[in-house]
Amino acid sequence: MKHDLENTIATAVRELYGLDGSVELTRPDEQFGDYATNVALQLAGRLNQSPRLIAEALAVKLRENSRGQIREVTIAGPGFINLSLTDAALTKALTAQPNQSWAGKVAVAEYSDPNPFKVLHAGHLYTSVVGDSIANLLEHAGAIVHRVNFGGDVGLHVGKTMWAILQKLGGEYPEKLSAIAPLERSEWMAEAYVAGTAAYEDDVAAKALIIALNKQVYKIQTEQDHDSGLAQIYWTCRGWSYDYFNAFYERIGTHFEKYYPESETAPLGLKTVKEQLEHGVYEESDGAVIFDGDKYGLHKRVFINSQGLPTYEAKDVGLIMCKWEDYHFDSSVIITGNDIIEYMKVVLKSVEQFRPELSARTKHLTHGIVKLAGGTKMSSRKGNILRAVDVLEAAAAANKAIANNEDERVTLGAVKYAFLKQRTGGDIIYSPTESVSLEGNSGPYLQYAHARARSIVRKAGATVVGSDDLLGAELEPAERSFARKIGEYNEVVDKAVDELMPHLVCAYLYELAQTFNRFYEHNRVLDDPRQGVRLSLVQAYTARLHEGLGLLGIYAPEKM
Repeated sequence: MKHDLENTIATAVRELYGLDGSVELTRPDEQFGDYATNVALQLAGRLNQSPRLIAEALAVKLRENSRGQIREVTIAGPGFINLSLTDAALTKALTAQPNQSWAGKVAVAEYSDPNPFKVLHAGHLYTSVVGDSIANLLEHAGAIVHRVNFGGDVGLHVGKTMWAILQKLGGEYPEKLSAIAPLERSEWMAEAYVAGTAAYEDDVAAKALIIALNKQVYKIQTEQDHDSGLAQIYWTCRGWSYDYFNAFYERIGTHFEKYYPESETAPLGLKTVKEQLEHGVYEESDGAVIFDGDKYGLHKRVFINSQGLPTYEAKDVGLIMCKWEDYHFDSSVIITGNDIIEYMKVVLKSVEQFRPELSARTKHLTHGIVKLAGGTKMSSRKGNILRAVDVLEAAAAANKAIANNEDERVTLGAVKYAFLKQRTGGDIIYSPTESVSLEGNSGPYLQYAHARARSIVRKAGATVVGSDDLLGAELEPAERSFARKIGEYNEVVDKAVDELMPHLVCAYLYELAQTFNRFYEHNRVLDDPRQGVRLSLVQAYTARLHEGLGLLGIYAPEKM
């Protein structure tokens, strides 16, 4: 509807003034109409005419070309044009299909990105929730989406953990790993990582051993050694990590098509950097290979260290190349913490020098730190991190204490909505108590609003009607207001897709639920002469709320 009206106005401008250009409609307060545009003010300078006169001429043209969509055109102030839709146009928007702006395009959504041998922290939960919602939005717009995950199964953190594991086992004794209970494995490795990190920082001898172990792990991968004692320990613990990740993702309702371990991207990254070293993209410095970002207003970073090993930077170059080889994407969206903003700028700038189209197609979205209300910044190196499971357990405890609800789907919806309702980018202060409240802007509030509406439909039983009851119906003011808000759905989702911002959907769904509650409080639906129209509105509302919650990855209950 909005797009059609914008085209209608653009056509009127072209017919009247011979000028081409886009027109953007906004949503004014309902008392002024359903849409508004300042196109007359924009044209005034180009035409050297009064914006009011331009607006009046456009209004005449729009009334002639309304095609049953526009009920009234009014001029406000110096030349703002306000449009009120016909009841037929409003009700048609209730079942309009989504804009398929990504139809036929391929998108890769990379998010979560935990490292094996380490624990999942709250940041992993956050990026999993946000990444999944962004992937949902792209799919809704018609994209073919590939959800992928990237993690460091090689690197210094693995060397640190392996050193501590060997201390725990008393040497290379893989058979001793069988004594570790399945439910204790992830915490056991997390403790090893903390111990290994402390040793690396405080013990010169241990640091040397860790560096040597790091090289050995690379060798295990290169030679695909599965037989030596060290290799058996490495592969077993790596497998434990992936089992732990998969169980957690299943719990929160997300999934990944593919894991990209650094051991897989490192060889291609190393090869690519060495090739581009010959072409001057990268350069040697003190035995290492760097990219001089200073030339581009960034900073220098090492891509191959002095020992000949690929750094995180080279592995990310390899990841970009792997994703391209696998998917030939139109867009690659990467969601990470904002601590690597400058790092990714350097990586992408280096890739831009030899594969500019891949750099241009890659979009890096970032988020801040996740804390519990009153919490402190997490540090996996020190071990005092806010784990992903800590957030879920805090929400579950609050849900039980406050709402007497033990449904994990409601708890999960509370956490997801608390994360998603905030604009991606800043820090997140998570309050378990606020997140599970049935009042205010929360996931459970929306879940209850859906269940309440579904209850109305169930009570109607055999009298349930379809959208045909709205065809040709004249809407009362309250019905019109309700229909107007429902009809905004596709516009909001289109904007959320364009900006990759799920919080826009959250804000709309909250406003939609509030509109429904006000409508239902003052307007009887069942056993009313206008039941057909009102029940159709409730059904349209329920469908949009259900679909919107689905885009957020939130369960929409039938009862609550």
